[in-house]
Amino acid sequence: MTQQPQDGPRPATGALDVRRVRTHHLREAKRRGQRFAMLTCYDALTAAVFDAAGVDVLLVGDSAGNTVLGHATTLPVTVGELLPLCRAVAGAAQRALVVVDLPFGSYEASPEQAVGTAVRFLKEGGAHAVKVEGGAWFAPHVRAMTQAGAPVVAHIGFTPQSEHALGGYRVQGRGEAGRALVEDALALQEAGAFAVLMEMVPAEAAAAVDAAVHVPTVGIGAGATTTGQVLVWQDMLGLRQGRMPRFVRRYADLHGVVTEAVGRYVEDVREGRFPAPEHGF
Repeated sequence: MTQQPQDGPRPATGALDVRRVRTHHLREAKRRGQRFAMLTCYDALTAAVFDAAGVDVLLVGDSAGNTVLGHATTLPVTVGELLPLCRAVAGAAQRALVVVDLPFGSYEASPEQAVGTAVRFLKEGGAHAVKVEGGAWFAPHVRAMTQAGAPVVAHIGFTPQSEHALGGYRVQGRGEAGRALVEDALALQEAGAFAVLMEMVPAEAAAAVDAAVHVPTVGIGAGATTTGQVLVWQDMLGLRQGRMPRFVRRYADLHGVVTEAVGRYVEDVREGRFPAPEHGF
C-alpha cells in the first residue's frame, strides 16, 4: 500500500511546514519570500537523513556521474544508471520533493523524446519532477513534458552537459549576456517550468532573473537572491576532496571522519582487537 503523505514526519524547524513538499509549495515560498533548501541525493540512506533534517527538495542529479559512477563528467550518465538511484531516493523520502535530471542525450532530439524520458522517471523511478538543461530553444520540450503531466525545473546559466560547447567550466551571463538569461527564464516559465535553476552566473544576473519571473528560482553559484539553494552533498559535507568551486561551503569534514574511522577499523582487524568477545554469539 502506498504511504500517505499525512503519515510522514513533520519537517524540521525552519523547513517548509508541510507534510509533503509539492510544486505549489515552492511557488508559495517565492510569493512569501521564504527560502528552501535543495541537496543532491543518490541513495536511500542519505535520502532518509536529508529528509529528516528538513531538506525540501532532493535532486537525483546527473552529478552522480562524478560522485557515484566514477566518470570525469556528467556526459556518460544514462537513463538506465539514474533510474535505480531515483527509485532509491523516492522510496526513502517521505516529505521532500524528488527531482531527477534528464541525462545528456535523453531529451534533446525532440519534445517527444523528452516526454518519453520524463514519463519513465515518473513511472519507473518514482520521481515527482524532472530537470532539463538549456535555454529558450528547449521551451517546446518543456511545454510537451508539462502538458504530459511531468513537472519541469529548467536549468540555465552554466549547463554541465554543454561544457564542451561552452568552453569548459565558465561563468555565464556576464554583462549583456545577463539579458539573455532573463529571456531564457521567461520563455521556459511561459512553457510551463515550475522553477528555474541557475548555475555559475553573476549575482546581479541571477537577481534580474528572479525579479523577472514569478516561479521560484534555485541558485548554485548564483548569489543569495534566489528562492532556493542547491549543492552537491558530497561537496557540502566535505566527502569529496580536491579543488572545490568558490560557491561551495563545507559544513563538515566527512572525508576526515571516515578516513580516521576506517583506519581504526583496519588497525583493529590487523591487531586482533576486532571482533572482540562481545561481538560474538
